[in-house]
Amino acid sequence: AEAQWTQTLAANGNVVAWQEAVIGSELSGLRIAEVKVNVGDSVQRGGLLATLAADTQQATEAESRAALMESEAELAEVMANAARARKLRASGFISEQQVIQAGTAEQTARARMEVKRARLQADALRVAQTRIVAPDAGIISASNATVGTLTQPGAELFRLIRQGRLEWRAELTADESAQVRKGMAVELMVAQGQVVHGKVGAVSPAVDAKTR
Repeated sequence: AEAQWTQTLAANGNVVAWQEAVIGSELSGLRIAEVKVNVGDSVQRGGLLATLAADTQQATEAESRAALMESEAELAEVMANAARARKLRASGFISEQQVIQAGTAEQTARARMEVKRARLQADALRVAQTRIVAPDAGIISASNATVGTLTQPGAELFRLIRQGRLEWRAELTADESAQVRKGMAVELMVAQGQVVHGKVGAVSPAVDAKTR
């Protein structure tokens, strides 16, 4: 007689982070002023993890803001002069050359203002970067940030398990992995006999050449 029964594969493997984000500072040479989280803390996307000393960046931003305001005032004055020149030219009191010079001065003043506006935006971005925030919700799995140390380019300050999700990476032989398909049901035995039910999320397309 024909019959069907469930075939079970037993495997071992490690439970690891589904995806782990490495978080560092985009600014170098700044002192870490405050650390807000510890290993194991849950954070939300955009949550504050640490702050850097921002005195110099804030002063530079204020200087750029003042320079932009000065440039805007100069542009307003030049625009008024250009408008006055066009009216006088229509009445025949000044030459076309003077009108062209007034228009050129207006364009030059506007370009200077745009340069200072861009500089202010760059300074404001550097001030914002003194706040190190979480790129996604999750759990802090590692922390190398210490108050008083200087940030270095490319240095890791925190590791974040994205969305707090973990996955089990089962180790199967080449023959066993050929029997596994994405979406198959899995029962994972964890601490104290607890069983976690899940599904196969992915099957590696390759096996270890030495261990098979």
